[in-house]
Amino acid sequence: MGLAKMTSSGSVVASWLRPIPAGVAPQLTRAGQLGYAARRLGELVQGRPPGITGHQWSTALRECFDQVVCSADSGRPVFAVQVAPPAPAGSAARRAERMTSAVCAAVGLPVLRVESSTLRGAEHARRLVEYVIDARSYAAGSGPETGYAVEFREIVGRLPDGRSGPVNDLGALARVAAVEAYVERRLADPIVRGLHVRWADGPAEGWSWIEVRPGRCLLERVELFAHRFSCGVDPGQLAEDLAAVAVGERLRDLDAVEPALVDRDELTGRIRQLAARRDEFDGGFAFDHLCAD
Repeated sequence: MGLAKMTSSGSVVASWLRPIPAGVAPQLTRAGQLGYAARRLGELVQGRPPGITGHQWSTALRECFDQVVCSADSGRPVFAVQVAPPAPAGSAARRAERMTSAVCAAVGLPVLRVESSTLRGAEHARRLVEYVIDARSYAAGSGPETGYAVEFREIVGRLPDGRSGPVNDLGALARVAAVEAYVERRLADPIVRGLHVRWADGPAEGWSWIEVRPGRCLLERVELFAHRFSCGVDPGQLAEDLAAVAVGERLRDLDAVEPALVDRDELTGRIRQLAARRDEFDGGFAFDHLCAD
């Protein structure tokens, strides 16, 4: 059984989350929270909660998170972040992800999972954690009584290239790199474009693309699963920004992306196919202008 803890009402409930040992050094400290890299779920929980089978339990405990954020006061996990490549439906990896999600729900651990063919936990999870902590802190302190009239993602300031724009756009560096590559005549177009949707009862999905050769585009797609977790920003916009980050990673080696380029007409067709499923989205589809020839 999990250790007992006292709630604000004075009742006692079971706590299934184990504090990170004091001797383990955090990778980051931010806003009263500590971030630890590469922690297995088995290191974070104690005792199998009711409703979880032995197979679910043994499988999930081996799952590793790229970042685990804990309270600096108690040492207990607040949320976990995982960045992974998309797994095919019905695969062992997809089954393991479902079992892990079930265990995390049972023990009360919120999880932010990013699925991308390009992004990697070792390179990108820490920056995502820092961003989410800042966004959540801003959202917690915003509201009519605070005078904050601008959402975190829309705060305008000085960008890396000296221009003015949204400073909390994770894709800002990729957009600057695209302009530089265009000036150097290595790209056909300097603009990183994108879209995002939120599937009803499913993940947020973000696309980002850039025209590398005339009529030929590099496309990146990211799915964002926020399990019992608030990102502090719109998850669809965050997924799109992460897709822009992935485009930036790919632009580092343009020779390598040549075989993966998509015809512009094919890309437009894929967007139309996505738009045709608008009834399946939470909030509809706001990118019909991209469906035009």
